Amino acid sequence: MEKNSDQLVTVLTASLIHQVHIAKTLLANNDIISFIFDENIATSIGTAYVEGYRLEVRASDYEKAKKILEETNFDDN
Repeated sequence: MEKNSDQLVTVLTASLIHQVHIAKTLLANNDIISFIFDENIATSIGTAYVEGYRLEVRASDYEKAKKILEETNFDDN
């Protein structure tokens, strides 16, 4: 299946919400819009989420976003 450039794809999964917020800020500083998914689950179980919080970007920004996160030692878990 071909990806639509506006389709959202997961660029980072992290169990701690602050990691996702730091990554989101890094991407924003490089003009990449990103979206956090599963953030509100923290209200019921604390700040760590076993399945992982997801940071998603447009498919067209995925390669650039992935490179930025790799250069700053963020890994896709």
